[in-house]
Amino acid sequence: MEPASKKLNKSAWSWALYDWANSAFATTVMAGFFPIFFKSYWASDLTDAESTFAIGSVNSLVGLLIAFSAPVLGALADAGDSKRKFLFSFAFFGVIATGYLFFIPESSWKLAVTFYGIGVIGFSGGNIFYDSLLVTVSEEKERNRTSALGFSLGYLGGGILFFINVIMFLYPHLFGFKEQTETVLWSFMTVALWWFIFSIPIYLNVKEPIQNTGKNPIGAVVSKAFGNLLNTTRSIKKYKSAVIFLLAYFLYMDGVDTIIRMATSYGSDIGLSATSMIQALLLTQFIGFPSTLVFGYYADKYGYKYSLSFAIIVYITVVLFSSQMDTATEFYIVACVVGLVQGGVQAISRSFFSTLIPSNKAAEFFGFYNFIGKSSVFIGPFMVSGIALISGRPSYGILSLLILFIPGLILLWMVPDKNLD
Repeated sequence: MEPASKKLNKSAWSWALYDWANSAFATTVMAGFFPIFFKSYWASDLTDAESTFAIGSVNSLVGLLIAFSAPVLGALADAGDSKRKFLFSFAFFGVIATGYLFFIPESSWKLAVTFYGIGVIGFSGGNIFYDSLLVTVSEEKERNRTSALGFSLGYLGGGILFFINVIMFLYPHLFGFKEQTETVLWSFMTVALWWFIFSIPIYLNVKEPIQNTGKNPIGAVVSKAFGNLLNTTRSIKKYKSAVIFLLAYFLYMDGVDTIIRMATSYGSDIGLSATSMIQALLLTQFIGFPSTLVFGYYADKYGYKYSLSFAIIVYITVVLFSSQMDTATEFYIVACVVGLVQGGVQAISRSFFSTLIPSNKAAEFFGFYNFIGKSSVFIGPFMVSGIALISGRPSYGILSLLILFIPGLILLWMVPDKNLD
């Protein structure tokens, strides 16, 4: 038997490097510059409420589209042995849409929000097939390290480019720009180039095992895809471990995503500037890089559930602390703590789920996994904002996240360590 500590192979590193590639979109575009720049440049003729509604609407529509198409796309990829091709196709559309943001003129908010939405589709859709390839590039005993490597490289790569983009924004004259508007537009172009260049290794070095012999007509492939999906839905009770895990994942990941999405709102409430917000985001990124690797190591040593449980307990502590938070110093403390566990909970969740499913249906099952992840993001923000609105106490809204984390932790402990099928 090969030692568990052996070096990861070339395909595993090439797979993980895609996280380095596409995380630039998540940091610079989604979390960083697009929301702020959209309001001040492309939608300057709209009110704050109107521009917020525009961004919120496209995010919701894209999220629903990806969530409900994920299982079908996964089944289609499994039936046609084409996970890698689907991944690169989505990535290509994401790259083109992101690069095109550079050319969109001022006040063209409809065009900007449309291409932003296409970029999000490319990013989120590609991740369905990226996640499913984990079982192709790594054996089960290496899966934790491989998954953690992907997330850690994502934090590092996304953080490095975001840092460069922030320096460009703060000091445009150092880079030959006349104003900050130019630097932001060029930042979108750098993301497109970064995403494309670092996607090349996964396309060249990751090969799928061929399960189908001969060339099947597209109609037969589509028919088989829907047949596989229907069979999986009918036989879901066979995979009880995976079902219980997905229920737990639905709850605690909703809490995790809500904290990520609401962080800047809390920062604004306590008077942080946009520069301070960006610095806090950078801090989370760079803390997340080594922390995710450490989580992968301890998951191998102590098991999936112990490691995930520790991360969820940390989030419970963050919720309790945040409900009393009222200073910038406390905000930075929260940013640091979240950086310690955010990548770990994502990486270990992915690798744990991969051990509970049949490998020949990886894309199909990861379609469900992504469906759960994407469809869970609306409950937490709605609950937090709704309770805060009704009670007049934002701290009550934050505390409501315990309704997600605590049952999620309980359900997690009901999942067997191994699939018993």
